Amino acid sequence: MTNGKTALIAGSTGLIGGHLLLQLLDDPAYSQVISLTRRPTSEAHPKLKEVIVDFDNLEQAGDDLKADHVFCCLGTTRKKAGSKEAFHKVDYHYVVELARQCIRLGASRFLVVSALGANRTSSVFYNQVKGEMEYTITHLDDYKGVYIFRPSLLLGDRNEKRTGERIAQWFATTFSFLFKGGLKKYQAIEGHKVATAMRQVAKSDLQGVCIFESNEIEEEVGNLRTSGTDL
Repeated sequence: MTNGKTALIAGSTGLIGGHLLLQLLDDPAYSQVISLTRRPTSEAHPKLKEVIVDFDNLEQAGDDLKADHVFCCLGTTRKKAGSKEAFHKVDYHYVVELARQCIRLGASRFLVVSALGANRTSSVFYNQVKGEMEYTITHLDDYKGVYIFRPSLLLGDRNEKRTGERIAQWFATTFSFLFKGGLKKYQAIEGHKVATAMRQVAKSDLQGVCIFESNEIEEEVGNLRTSGTDL
């Protein structure tokens, strides 16, 4: 095994996380990939270390969270979570606590999937929570780089059925020609492209807080740049 960096991923069973896990395992820059999960999975790879965690008590994982680069793909929906409070716990508390625990153990880079329209002053609860999460993690000290990815509607096969999302995906792909100019950032994007962008940015020279809107992810996979978006 090469003496590369250690990557940690949370949310590897989701659409983006699933692609990202496979890419990280195939990337020679990483000699170990730690996957945080609630229960054992069938994934097996010489570089993979699966860590079973209770996200409500993440600090109990101790040094199992020690990594160079942290990739956070955690996220749910209000419907699936069952309440606003439960949604907030997953999309804000779990993400922020992961960032805090990993920086304490020496992580240098934190990459997180947020959402198009994230804004802590938004009147839309979903966007508000995402915005609060972004604000908190970008004000943590000591990370050399915090990278936020705001994809629009995601394309790709999920493990769960979301009828409304499937209809939206059909519309987005059928009428993709409408998303031009100022509407381009609303164009749907493949989950594997977001994963690729995250992996490439983690290995880049970018430092500080960098935010990538959906159209930037789509257009600049392989040559990404900061968006200059204010929090």
